[in-house]
Amino acid sequence: MGARAFLFDAGAGVMHQFARAHLPLTGPTAVFFTHLHSDHTLGYPDVIFTTWVMGRHWPLQAYGPSGLADLTHHLIEAWAQDEDIRTNGLEHEAPHGYDVAVHELATPTRQVVYDSAGVRITAFPVLHGSWKESFGYRIDTPTRSIVVSGDTRYAESVEREARGADVLVHEVYASAHVVPEQRARGDDWPEYMREFHTSDAELGRLAAAAQPKVLVLTHIVGNPKWDDEIVSTIRRAGYRGRIVVGHDLDRF
Repeated sequence: MGARAFLFDAGAGVMHQFARAHLPLTGPTAVFFTHLHSDHTLGYPDVIFTTWVMGRHWPLQAYGPSGLADLTHHLIEAWAQDEDIRTNGLEHEAPHGYDVAVHELATPTRQVVYDSAGVRITAFPVLHGSWKESFGYRIDTPTRSIVVSGDTRYAESVEREARGADVLVHEVYASAHVVPEQRARGDDWPEYMREFHTSDAELGRLAAAAQPKVLVLTHIVGNPKWDDEIVSTIRRAGYRGRIVVGHDLDRF
């Protein structure tokens, strides 16, 4: 991939993490959104405006579900005074360096969304509760294949895309610890988890069928002290590859 960087979702503090990872502060080659939950988009304005201030003067390429264009438009409108002062004041920032080229994906279907210089990125539909459009992504390069599940309950589409992949990055929760929560409307928590997320037992079956070389656990819902239990549950299903509990700035 050379000097290119690809970002999947943009949570809070994303550009601080870019700096810590020694990635270019002019931003990623492209950003790909799995869905538009706030924990996956709170860092989007950070990506738009920090990269501009740090020297970006070309449109940021952004891919994601329907609604991404509206979100982008309103974010840029919200910072209109900032844009005016930075452009027309003493900072002399590049006019419209904050622009974003939005590519809304077709109604959930498998589709190649990026294909350039040996990198092909394919979006595929996943199942994230009541979201009408949620996507995972498969990244293929001349030497590696990586699948990002996004937020999803068990989905056959992820299993298909992950068969034989070098790396599967997948969300998970510890099924043995999902109980009604002691808060208003907390009785719905188990149903929410089943509809929106993938349990360790379900992920174990998926990984055992797909057998990616490395399984990276991310977006882990629950207490870190349950991590070993999650790994053990996945192993019991027959997955033979390497399992990694993902942390910020890990490299694979």
